[in-house]
Amino acid sequence: MNRSSRSGGANLPALRHHNASLVLDLLRVAGEQGISRLELAGRTGLTPQAVSKITARLRTEGLATEAGRLASTGGKPRTVLRLVPDAGYAVGLHLDRDELTAVLADLAGTTVATRTFPLDLGAPATEVLATAALAVRTVRADAPTAAARQVFGVGAALPGPLDHRSGVLHRVTGFPRWDGYPLRDALAEHTGLPVVVDKDTNAAALGLALRERAEADFVYLHLGTGLGAGLVLGGALHRGARTGAGEFGHQTLQLDGPPCDCGGRGCIEALCLTAVARGDIPEAARILGAGAANLVGLLDIDRVVLGGRTVAAHEDAYVNGVRAVIEERARREGVTASVPVTVAGGGDRPVAEGAAQLVLAPLFGRAGEDGGERG
Repeated sequence: MNRSSRSGGANLPALRHHNASLVLDLLRVAGEQGISRLELAGRTGLTPQAVSKITARLRTEGLATEAGRLASTGGKPRTVLRLVPDAGYAVGLHLDRDELTAVLADLAGTTVATRTFPLDLGAPATEVLATAALAVRTVRADAPTAAARQVFGVGAALPGPLDHRSGVLHRVTGFPRWDGYPLRDALAEHTGLPVVVDKDTNAAALGLALRERAEADFVYLHLGTGLGAGLVLGGALHRGARTGAGEFGHQTLQLDGPPCDCGGRGCIEALCLTAVARGDIPEAARILGAGAANLVGLLDIDRVVLGGRTVAAHEDAYVNGVRAVIEERARREGVTASVPVTVAGGGDRPVAEGAAQLVLAPLFGRAGEDGGERG
């Protein structure tokens, strides 16, 4: 959903869900201190009557509750409402090439349980699905008793390319046997829950955008067992017309370079991971920086965020190395404004946490510009 479409509500019955999402999102952002109906009306553009109907329904559904009253300014003290975080949960799965991370997150985005499992993404689909289903059951069992009652669904994030809308995988780099596999439907059958599937980098970028509540443009670069990007433009996750945006790792930097698992040569992923394998972290950071500088120049990105277990092992080296390349390019082009380079933190965990948001974000109208389907 873009910035303009979130500027106000609409008093039309056909947009009832849209209006409820606007209100629910403001309750989420307000946190424990809550927000009054009058302020909700002012910030959404809805009438006070419409807001009263929506909040009454949210309270009936257990999603909102009273959080006290504001001090009187001469009239009747206004009631403050807040989100009920434990009214619902989502499971987030990060299916990496060699490991599966599972989290259970509440409506506020707080992680209440985490588990990690060994995983071979190259194993037969039945084995991968069995591990994923076990992870879902385990992380739910680890949570408080009330948490297991209302789980809205499972978000599954893994390396691309894939079709986010249909939940069908394409030729996952290094694992071509997944090409055409309907992961969303298969995982829904194994877990008995609605499922959303997206790329690992998109999930992490979505989670960061929701957590920081910012409308700026930024790119999330994930360097772990592979390399990819998640793009947030105007505060919204950008997946592209065919949901294939962000295949950052397979831009060619060296025409006659080493072969890549994708079938190409000289891809930034192959060059970067080769440098990592031989222990040359400064060179890996320089290569990553070259790709980041290309993105900054192409899209005029406000900020670069680094993440993934490989970055986590040498955070300062990657931040400094990437920043140096971006700044050198800026000097050549006569650009004075600096582009911050930061680290998401938590290694691979932002991917799993973002995967949970693939399920929760649509409740708040924050699914990204093309939304998504749940099987």
